[in-house]
Amino acid sequence: MMTYKVSYVVVGIDHPGAIVNEFEPPEIGGRIQIGKKTFEIVEIHEVMPPRGDFAFLHATVKPVAEEVQGANS
Repeated sequence: MMTYKVSYVVVGIDHPGAIVNEFEPPEIGGRIQIGKKTFEIVEIHEVMPPRGDFAFLHATVKPVAEEVQGANS
């Protein structure tokens, strides 16, 4: 089983992001919850070629629109 070590970098707000082990590869347009916030994946890049059962990915994410609007209310 492939494990994807994904570095999630948040744009648009001040958030530390996360490094998460996933068992399914992330997809552009997909969503991930980091802490209490939900983010949409906007970019994915392979950091280096897979090694054995591990793949190393970088994903850029942005807050989902409804959460941003709710925070501004």
